[in-house]
Amino acid sequence: MTTVAVCGGGIGGLATAIALRKFGLDVTVYEQTRQFARVGADINLTPNAVRALDGLGIGPAIRESAARPQFRISRTWDTGAETSRLPMGDSAEQQYGAPQLTMHRGDLMTALENRLPSGVVEMGRRVSGVADGRIEFTDGSGVSADVIVGADGIHSAVRTSLLGREQPTFTGVVAFRAVVPTERVGDLPNLDCFTKWWGPDSSTQIVTFPLNQGKDIFVFATCGQEEWTEESWTTPGSVTELRELYRDFHPEARALLDACDDVLKSALYVRDPLASWTDGRSVLLGDAAHPMMPFMAQGAGMAVEDAVVLSRCLSLFDDPAVALQTYQETRLQRTSRIQRGSRSNEWLKVAGNGDWVYEYDAWQVPLELAAARTDA
Repeated sequence: MTTVAVCGGGIGGLATAIALRKFGLDVTVYEQTRQFARVGADINLTPNAVRALDGLGIGPAIRESAARPQFRISRTWDTGAETSRLPMGDSAEQQYGAPQLTMHRGDLMTALENRLPSGVVEMGRRVSGVADGRIEFTDGSGVSADVIVGADGIHSAVRTSLLGREQPTFTGVVAFRAVVPTERVGDLPNLDCFTKWWGPDSSTQIVTFPLNQGKDIFVFATCGQEEWTEESWTTPGSVTELRELYRDFHPEARALLDACDDVLKSALYVRDPLASWTDGRSVLLGDAAHPMMPFMAQGAGMAVEDAVVLSRCLSLFDDPAVALQTYQETRLQRTSRIQRGSRSNEWLKVAGNGDWVYEYDAWQVPLELAAARTDA
């Protein structure tokens, strides 16, 4: 039986472990932190991501705390004019087989953690590098596996081992994140929707959507900034600065900013799409393979899709190199297209078709190289 070692216990890493176990494969996850914590704030799961998670068996758990936006609305920053309105909620479930869900990242992580039995995830295991089917940890220990999956994020040690040392690029865009109790702004329209206020340039926007079954509203705002000099990518921000930067936005958008008590500010970094994710024994997944801007809300979705497709490939092919190549060929075009689309920040600015993103079913998509090798 193929043994798989997953580096990184985030959304992509845990989803990979669940999917591999679903196919009866032997997997261990190595996570650098010593315990899981409720970190982060929002996560926007579009129908393609929810469908993939449903196949992992966590659909009921994530629906318990999630909100279901009724529409995805685009509005112009100053006039407030709607430029597109895409039905979501029940309409999305009828069309795509799954709804859009918006929730706290911690709730998704808990649902994934609870799906795995004790012993699958080893905590406090920081990876220093991989080579020839072996993971080396910073404490001097190591383990071997038939396949090593780098699900360890934009600072991936596995990616560095495969491609050499490099640095992600600061995009010149910073983001503000805040959560507002709905009761403070209950008289505003469209609070049960995902609303994107498109700013005067491609870097500037305000996105809002419900969390916690609609009890809270998440605010995500971006704008250009020439450089980032903070030691951390995420720091406490200034509510005063936030309100000043968007002072010319429509009053309905500003009302949400006025209701913010505190805010986090972070820098947005990217890497360019890669031509290859694998060396035949090791492979990249999620942000380690294709980190992207948040403007299409597909970062977590792409990681979960990767997890499902990779697991399908490893279950079909006895030769790990063939499995990893099939996974790469199946996923590379889609993730690269979404990377580029997220960076340009034009998708669904006006009435358009989101079907090519939302209709994708990671459990059913044809495997690009598999047809030549199997009838499965």
